[in-house]
Amino acid sequence: MKKLSAVSFIALLVLFAAGCGKSVKRVEVEEQIDLSGKWNDTDSRLVSEEMISDCLSRPWVGNHKVKEGNDPAIIVGAVVNKTDEHIISETFTKDLEREFINSGKVRVVASSDERKEVRSEREDMQRNASDETVKEFMKEEAADYMLKGVINSILDKEGKKSVRYYQIDLELIDTETNRKVWIGNKKLKKYIKN
Repeated sequence: MKKLSAVSFIALLVLFAAGCGKSVKRVEVEEQIDLSGKWNDTDSRLVSEEMISDCLSRPWVGNHKVKEGNDPAIIVGAVVNKTDEHIISETFTKDLEREFINSGKVRVVASSDERKEVRSEREDMQRNASDETVKEFMKEEAADYMLKGVINSILDKEGKKSVRYYQIDLELIDTETNRKVWIGNKKLKKYIKN
């Protein structure tokens, strides 16, 4: 029995020592780190920057300003993940919203889920806020355009080598006419060798 206890103790000691080999280093958020070759934060950031830059460089922006006399209001809708990976698309849609807002060329309105929360807050204000600070109903700004999209991928694998190909398609749609005013496409290819 003592022999088994000594063996168990040594096994636990080896497992503990193996676990102590972990190291963590803080890095800059913009630093590109690709461990698995799958979609990551760098892809999300770079694709959103490039695609929104392209979107805002097209004639629809100027056409809207001439016709309406103001900057277009945009809502970022769903970006559907059709890959075989677990991609949290909200991270990508937030990157897209940030790029739109930071451009200073468009106004971004809240998503339907965000509007529900704000409406609930506005309703609470009616009962609890002072007359001077309460916000009125029916003052919401409607979106002129909705951005929607899809992320697709193809995995080609042979032995210890693989290629991951991503295609990101985004479309900007006029919310009144359903007319598509911009279609953007970005392709990424990653070669992975294990």
